[in-house]
Amino acid sequence: MSVFFMAEIESITDEKLYGEYIEKTTPIIRKYGGEYVLRSQCLNPISGDWNIERIILIRFASMDRIRECFQSNEYEEIAHLRESSTVSKAIVIEE
Repeated sequence: MSVFFMAEIESITDEKLYGEYIEKTTPIIRKYGGEYVLRSQCLNPISGDWNIERIILIRFASMDRIRECFQSNEYEEIAHLRESSTVSKAIVIEE
């Protein structure tokens, strides 16, 4: 059963730093079996108070793989790039 990681980027405060984060995180995601399902800035809210700039959805094979990825030394070394360049939230969705 797939498990999904969804990130909601409310705003990007430093485009250059965020670009560096994306460049470095993509190979890490793939190393742990993550597959980008969706990355979009074309968002059209239907209802509710949505105020986001971008959404990212990544599929992993299991909760263990998500943990291995986001708790890995490689990811922990670059996490500060996201934290310093965005206002964002993330959740894990289990099928």
